Amino acid sequence: MSACAALMLILAFLPACDSKLAGKQGKDEKNELKGTISISGAFALYPLTAKWAEEFNKINPKVRIDISAGGAGKGMADALSGMVDLGMFSRGISEAEKAQGCWWIAVTKDAVLPTMNAANPWIGQITKTGITRDQFEKLFITGEILKWQELFKDGEDKQINIYNRSDACGAAQMWGEYLGRDQESLIGVGVFGDPGIADAVKNDIYGMGFNNVIYIYDLTSRKFYDKLSVIPIDLNNDGSINENENFYSTIDEISAAIKSGKYPSPPARDLYFVSKGKPTDAVVIEFLRWILTDGQKFVEEAGYVHLSDSKIHEELEKLAP
Repeated sequence: MSACAALMLILAFLPACDSKLAGKQGKDEKNELKGTISISGAFALYPLTAKWAEEFNKINPKVRIDISAGGAGKGMADALSGMVDLGMFSRGISEAEKAQGCWWIAVTKDAVLPTMNAANPWIGQITKTGITRDQFEKLFITGEILKWQELFKDGEDKQINIYNRSDACGAAQMWGEYLGRDQESLIGVGVFGDPGIADAVKNDIYGMGFNNVIYIYDLTSRKFYDKLSVIPIDLNNDGSINENENFYSTIDEISAAIKSGKYPSPPARDLYFVSKGKPTDAVVIEFLRWILTDGQKFVEEAGYVHLSDSKIHEELEKLAP
């Protein structure tokens, strides 16, 4: 079973519970933290949230944390409706969402990367020259570039199969913003979820898509998943990938590029938890505080990027009484 398929199987058995079922949050007669936290939303933040929940539960065994992934749009909708305590969110908060009472807190950082099949006939040339932002716009927005031969002027006359997200999600929104538009402006075959779009590209040697970092790299090898590769972005438009643009070989290299700002934002961005107003349950507050302190030691090993110390301090201030 592939890693993506395994993740989808896990998701199927982790339904988010209605926060009304959680009962009172707080401490029991032994002064131990107890209660339930329900979370839903962005595929981008799901793996790290699952890791955080596992580690938090080790020191707080009476706390149950239910998590489900379904896209950033679902996370925001569930949080604002009170269906869950926290929504996992992977794009900036809109003015409309703020007007509905959205409260948010940044917890880590990652990025969206353009992807291709590792057996793509042009992979050698793509790795050397990359693809520019203007070319990506013609691929994902306007549809002006339709064939691989149009990009590289040689080889077989093969269609470029563009894959896009069918669910409301931060990854597509951030990729759209990088190209000067939004998710609704992206074209291509719609596929649900990060695991789905990764699998689509793995199964199509002429395919092109985009994924959050964690769905591209194997955390054990720190390299690309089998059959998947990244399309380097020619950031300075000089027709080649130079040393300052070549940072995709391992998850540690791309994470360093995201942290330093070498990889642009968007499509790099902060990842958030959101809720309807500031959380008031003691268990939720303690979980978020732990994430921004002790929980940060799990960020890098899980394939994500640390927030700066000043940013963490700023976010912790949001939890103050």
